[in-house]
Amino acid sequence: MPTRLHAPTDLLVVGAGPIGLACAIEATRVGLTARVVEKGAVVHSLVGYPPQMEFFSTPELLEIGGHPLATRRYKPLREEAIDYYRGVADREGLDLRLGERVLRAEGEAGAFTVVTDRGTHAARAVAVATGFFDQPNRLGVPGEDLPHVSYYYREPYAYSRRRLVVVGAKNSAAKAALDARRHGADVTMVVRGPEISPSVKYWIRPDLLNRIAEGAIGAVFGATVERITPEAVHVATPDGPRMLPADFVLALTGYRPDYALFDALGVATTDDDARAPVFDADTMQTNRPGVYVAGTVCGGLATSRWFIENGRVHAARIAAHLAGRPVPVIPVAGQP
Repeated sequence: MPTRLHAPTDLLVVGAGPIGLACAIEATRVGLTARVVEKGAVVHSLVGYPPQMEFFSTPELLEIGGHPLATRRYKPLREEAIDYYRGVADREGLDLRLGERVLRAEGEAGAFTVVTDRGTHAARAVAVATGFFDQPNRLGVPGEDLPHVSYYYREPYAYSRRRLVVVGAKNSAAKAALDARRHGADVTMVVRGPEISPSVKYWIRPDLLNRIAEGAIGAVFGATVERITPEAVHVATPDGPRMLPADFVLALTGYRPDYALFDALGVATTDDDARAPVFDADTMQTNRPGVYVAGTVCGGLATSRWFIENGRVHAARIAAHLAGRPVPVIPVAGQP
């Protein structure tokens, strides 16, 4: 059982991603103390992204704390962003506790005891900024835990001259299928809907559609995975069952927030399809006083609603509310 008691802090932030770091920075800017507790590394999700991955956003939209993100590229690479956020945390002197998982929060607003797997922290308030990348939407079929099945795509080289089945049809699946094919993989996509998702980025979707049309990438539409064996993926299609030979399977079916953490912190969620945390959009405070949410977790299962660029404003709202200051009006196009 954890026994170590840390010094009190005004705001304990769960998650050291870009928005979690922004929450800590904004808190210090209004005279509060802040601590960030992260179960993995700084910007843990970005560390898990594919090497040399290009962001969809331009540098100024990814910046936090007023620190410029210097790059010679129109859109930064994963490695540049990781170095940037780590550098911002260093320059701001943030109190980071890495490799520590938050388990629950006891007490009430103004006097929380946050219990982790390494100790306890006294805090006036808690901000949850954990993102969703560590929680894949599992297929829920036999064989999904076989060693050749993964819910994450890193790089294409292991798939060269091998048969790769990619399950999914949004941005991650589209990019992985194209990258693996261009590095010599025999790629087949399993798509639940009748087409490649229209939400795929405008510079990626035409490329993928053309590769499918010319036969360079196979695609089975209206299909659902029924089971995975060491040699194949068995799918149900409108034309009956099919067996797709596979040396590797990438189930790129999206991700979700950590609902077990919401439950442990007493954060309620909506009863609609989004299952979003219940919070006040002006202050970001949830149904549990003193517990806030920030960043992509605010959308629940609607994981494409919030990003770094429009989630940054949450940090300033939380800091102002906790400090008893007027909550700033920061307009974000298309978002509340």
